[in-house]
Amino acid sequence: MADPKSLRDLFVQKLRYMNDAEQRLVKALPDLADAATSPDLKQALMLHLQETETHVDRIQQLFGLFGEEADTDTSDEMKGIISAADDMTDLDADAPVRDAALIAAAQVAEHYEIAEYGTLKAWARVLGKNEAIQLLEWTLEDEKHADQMLTEVAGRLNLQSAMPHAS
Repeated sequence: MADPKSLRDLFVQKLRYMNDAEQRLVKALPDLADAATSPDLKQALMLHLQETETHVDRIQQLFGLFGEEADTDTSDEMKGIISAADDMTDLDADAPVRDAALIAAAQVAEHYEIAEYGTLKAWARVLGKNEAIQLLEWTLEDEKHADQMLTEVAGRLNLQSAMPHAS
């Protein structure tokens, strides 16, 4: 896509980045869940995978509302976030420490998504796209909920990761 010339163009460009970001997460979340040892963390990651698949569907709907073909532009931000998260799956540490690192990596992704969907929602409001606002609000709430779940799991696991382990 050429450089955006209007807020609508900017919205569509950002939507293409988020389409790529969500599709990357659909592929990455199962690997993060496999690397997790905590059942609570595995469950939170797999629940968010289901939500992320819904987000991909909502993005397709958003493209339709703007009369655009669903497309992607590489989200360098999410690509980097997932690369860093992948590094955590191979971390040579006790299980609770690795799980804490996985949660931290997943929360970076959530915070990125919260920022991006909040921006898209604000732009949709300015553009008068009420149906888009609702779809973005649902997705934004899902992202905030996923972040909250990870925070709750972290609250339990971080205590375990701080405990010294016998050698």
